[in-house]
Amino acid sequence: MSAIGKPQPSIPQAGQPPVPATPAPPEGGGAGKWIAAVVLLAVIAGGVYLWQRRAENARQQAATFSIVRTAKVETGNLESTMRLTGQTSSLRSMNVIAPKLTGPESGRELIILFMSPSGTRVKKGEVVARIDGQSLKDHVDDVNDDVQKADSDIRKRKAEQAIDFENLMQTVRVAKATLDKARLERKGGETRTVIDQELLKLAEEEAEAQYRERLKDVDQKKIVHASELKILEYTRDRHKRHRDRHAADLDKFIIRAGMDGLAVSQPIFRSGEWATIQQGDQVYPGQLFMKIVMPEKMQVEATINQAESEHFRVGQAARVGIDAFPGLTLPGKIYSISAIAAGGFRQNNYIRTIPVRIEIDGSDPRLIPDLSGNVDVILSNQANVTKIPRAALQGRDGANFVYVKKGQGWERRPVTLGASNATHIAVESGVNAGEEVALERPRNI
Repeated sequence: MSAIGKPQPSIPQAGQPPVPATPAPPEGGGAGKWIAAVVLLAVIAGGVYLWQRRAENARQQAATFSIVRTAKVETGNLESTMRLTGQTSSLRSMNVIAPKLTGPESGRELIILFMSPSGTRVKKGEVVARIDGQSLKDHVDDVNDDVQKADSDIRKRKAEQAIDFENLMQTVRVAKATLDKARLERKGGETRTVIDQELLKLAEEEAEAQYRERLKDVDQKKIVHASELKILEYTRDRHKRHRDRHAADLDKFIIRAGMDGLAVSQPIFRSGEWATIQQGDQVYPGQLFMKIVMPEKMQVEATINQAESEHFRVGQAARVGIDAFPGLTLPGKIYSISAIAAGGFRQNNYIRTIPVRIEIDGSDPRLIPDLSGNVDVILSNQANVTKIPRAALQGRDGANFVYVKKGQGWERRPVTLGASNATHIAVESGVNAGEEVALERPRNI
């Protein structure tokens, strides 16, 4: 082949720089690929933008409609109540207390030998408790011996007085005989000398004086004997009263029911914890350890604040609930409001509450005394009123209004309000029953 058909690359001479090779031009169709890539990127960017716009619109719609809590305007009764708390008790009850003893032994402890179990029915006159009285019986026997000894002392002293009085009377009789002798001798002394007659006269006067003294001794002795017997009788009577007093105390150790009802044991602090009093426990004189109640007539004893007392009246209807039985609700009414505020236990003296009692209408087997309960006293009750929840009411610059749902948006409407309770408010104008109101201000308004 000739050199012209296949030229050889020239070899640079020494000392000459090499000549750079010229790059070959790209093959046909390269510009179209670049344009297709740019269009694809633009389409992707447009899709992402449209997706973001739709998501933002969905979020705005959810914020406008879905997240706003709403409620329906209703028509019905609007009841205003106030809740009280207290404890159940019986309208008719009898307290059973440990007997109070009389005398120096009044402070000693008493032991319960028997008592009716709590929750049992008892009849009037039935023995519901018995206190241990053996030591008191022994003491009564000792005092009775003292009474018998006092009677013996009286009889003995009467015998001694009889002997003493007889001796005194013998002395009186001797004095009388001496007086009679002196008088006879004086009458027969007419033939004697004047001196002898004077001596006989003096002897008669002396005998008469002695006789009168003996008679005075008789009267004095009677007074002394009567005084001695009276002292002994007082001693005997004192022992008798002592014996009879303890005998009466002993009768109190047997306690009987004064009415038909339910026996309810009272609490006692034993071994560091509260428990009910039972057989074998020690009680103190005057301590309440049992109640006999009539469960058919129960009440709730509660208190009200002085600032709220103007809302309560005797005869107001109420609903009574028992904390131990959430499903139990009974009707009731206020039947007693105290006229004087009282201080509570374990609180400052200046904090005063007014006791109030609510009678429970009806009965239930689960209803027993000393249960914690709640009472909703009905202060007012209006029928057929248009009402909205209190959360739906909005206010600004002294004006009351609500937001009512209108299509896809909200309409602000002013309202005229009426009575209210803790959850709802009566609306006299501005909204109609069935409309939907917002319970909070919508975000886009």
